[in-house]
Parts: sequence; C-alpha cells; structure tokens
Amino acid sequence: MADLDELIGLHIRGGTSLLAVLHAIQDELGYVPPEAVAPLARVMNLSRAEVHGVITYYHHFRTQPAAPVTVQLCRAEACRSMGTESLAQHIESHTGCRFDAEHQTGAAVELESVYCLGQCALSPAMMVNGTLHARVTPQKFDAIFAAASKCVEVTA
Repeated sequence: MADLDELIGLHIRGGTSLLAVLHAIQDELGYVPPEAVAPLARVMNLSRAEVHGVITYYHHFRTQPAAPVTVQLCRAEACRSMGTESLAQHIESHTGCRFDAEHQTGAAVELESVYCLGQCALSPAMMVNGTLHARVTPQKFDAIFAAASKCVEVTA
C-alpha cells in the first residue's frame, strides 16, 4: 500500500483531475487496483463512490491486470460496414475466447469490443497490446496474433 500511496502522491498536483491521476496509475501499473480507491478519495476530497464510479464508468480503466495478449476490436459503424463482425467471429474461433467475457486471472488472451479507434477510413481496426492495426483481414489478424503470442512466450 505504501507504493500505491507514493504513486498517487507523484501524480497529485493542484488542479490535477481524477481522470489524469487514474490514467497515470494505469500507465504505471497496467491497471487501477481497487486498493487505490480509498487513498484517491481521501487526497482528492471525493467519496469512494465517486472514485469507484469514474473507474467503472470508463471502459478504458481496468481493475485487474490485463491478459498477456489483449485484442481490442472496433465494433463501431464504420468498422461494422467493412466486415468487423465476420472478423470478430474469426478471432473468436482462432483464439478460443469470446469478446467481452469476464476477465479471468491468468487468462492468456482477452478480447474486448471498443467503439471507435479513430481509423474509420482504414477499417476494420483493432489494437493488440496497445498497438493499432488497420485494414485488418482474418489473415492479417492471424499474423499479428502469432507475433504477439510469440513475444509473450519469449518474455514470459
């Protein structure tokens, strides 16, 4: 907990928003641990419910570590019109996982639906472990996924 208090202290400045601090914590740790809610509420003069509400409202924030390979597929209208739903079916069958299933600790792959990655003219778009990919086909996904999986195996 001391490390968490220290981390929060590093990012609290006069006028710093809760969102900015949450982003900084997640950038540093990879997620916002539930233990951060009470100290954040205390130092920002907010209720724990307000802090928890912001964390759970925004899809971007995680409350547990991400899987080693995280695939975020755009499911917004432009990507849908360019075949993202058939791509999603391919990804599910290729990985054996389902989109937006509850994250299970220790899972090797996590599939998330997101709604707009800002690549509408280059759809369908996705992010794999934070790297943006555009004009994704099933074959392109297979290559990207194989490379991401190989990196995890090498570093794990």
